[in-house]
Amino acid sequence: MYFIGIDSGTQSTKALVLDVESGEILATAQEEYDMVEGLAAGHMEQRPVMWMIAVDSVVKSCLAQLGERKNSVHGIGVSGQQHGLVVLDENDEVIRPAKLWCDTSTVDQCDQFAAAFAGSAGLIELTGNPILPGYTASKILWLKQNEPENFDQVRTVLLPHDYINFKLTGVKRMEYGDASGTGLMNVRTREWCDDLIDFIDPRVREMLPPLGSSNERCGVLSEEWREAWGLSGEVVVSAGGGDNMMGAIGTGNVKPGVITASLGTSGTLYGCMDSPVIDAKGEIAAFCDSTDQWLPLVCVMNVTVVTEQVRSLFGWDLNELESQIAQSEPGAQGLQFLPYLTGERTPNLPDGSGVIHGLTAENMTAGNIGRAAMEGATLGLAYGLRRFREQGMSPCEIRMTGGGSKSPVWRQIAANIFGVPVVALATAEGAGLGAGIQAAAVVAREAGSDESYDALIGRLVKLDESTRCQPDPQWVEFYEEKLDKQVKLTVNLKQAGLL
Repeated sequence: MYFIGIDSGTQSTKALVLDVESGEILATAQEEYDMVEGLAAGHMEQRPVMWMIAVDSVVKSCLAQLGERKNSVHGIGVSGQQHGLVVLDENDEVIRPAKLWCDTSTVDQCDQFAAAFAGSAGLIELTGNPILPGYTASKILWLKQNEPENFDQVRTVLLPHDYINFKLTGVKRMEYGDASGTGLMNVRTREWCDDLIDFIDPRVREMLPPLGSSNERCGVLSEEWREAWGLSGEVVVSAGGGDNMMGAIGTGNVKPGVITASLGTSGTLYGCMDSPVIDAKGEIAAFCDSTDQWLPLVCVMNVTVVTEQVRSLFGWDLNELESQIAQSEPGAQGLQFLPYLTGERTPNLPDGSGVIHGLTAENMTAGNIGRAAMEGATLGLAYGLRRFREQGMSPCEIRMTGGGSKSPVWRQIAANIFGVPVVALATAEGAGLGAGIQAAAVVAREAGSDESYDALIGRLVKLDESTRCQPDPQWVEFYEEKLDKQVKLTVNLKQAGLL
């Protein structure tokens, strides 16, 4: 049996076709698109119609690669960028462009939530999470306060992957994983929080779709899409999930001990737990995963965006970036790069900026600046790993995905900073692969099979052992001290109003 995994992201939509018997990826495709241009600073939006155009394109491309074998497709899973606000009117038409996860225009609305519910501590008591600028809850309040004419038209609120599921099946539904990223769901009970809903507007209760298990189907592919894609028979569309939740499945992160580190433009660090992990400081997102467990997560906004800026500054290609950093000694001769070039989510610095600290006439070299940038971005994730450990999580292995995972130098830096072995995946398509595996799990369960996620992952998720890096003991303690310094610089500059 074949399953299609769709990964709808901020820059592109990708699809793959997975043969669950052989574990082979039979076809792949990608379609890129842009943001809405000309918006004010902090506003990041996309038109949902572009996602569906891209979905249609990549699925057709994959099916063309399959030829006559396409009728072996039995299911589809959808991964989508988290937190985005999609609003539909009474005719199920999109009212305005979707506000995305990286939209930071809702700081004032976050402050209003905090003021009304005794700060972050009160919000964490209610739902397990504070309300941050990226979350959907603050976007809904922003819409009401800034575009009341649009808010009055809203009949349905969906997340990006829910919108794609709806267009494919006609079913409006949210699963626990992606829904936990709205800020409106109590992650302990997996129920909507009435107090927060009422604070925005009691009408929001009717706008939110039903919540359901991540292990169940959303629906079946509509006849319209089956005909357009030339598919026969019933094609199940699984619940899907947010990109991090699908990335967890696609990296084999469905039981405690394994941590996934995604090194893309932004970065995430997350691990599966069988009970909620509630951080009193609110620095760890207390999300649910998309296998009906929990997925504590740390998100930073600045990872490869930092190294790409340095690469552009010095006119290097990727090979030269790698070479220059490899020639610089660990610690970059005392340089410390606070990597907050696009603001930051952890720590919460929506208006933050970057800082290069410790420059001298001797250490001010291009290679040192490059290494300090790579170390600074990794230390941002390492702070999250430190918080995981403080919450009782015990990582034994870090599985790296994203563009940064392709760099041997970066992998070794990560192993030394994280203090545990790191390894990359044999496939870079973690979220799309996770979506395909979820669809396969749903179809197997409905057929009465006892094949578990563990069994599917054991066959379908492959590590690239040639990329495995062990931490060098002589540098682990060194980087612990460097992390302490990065935290101290950040706190002191923030308190002084300089960051």
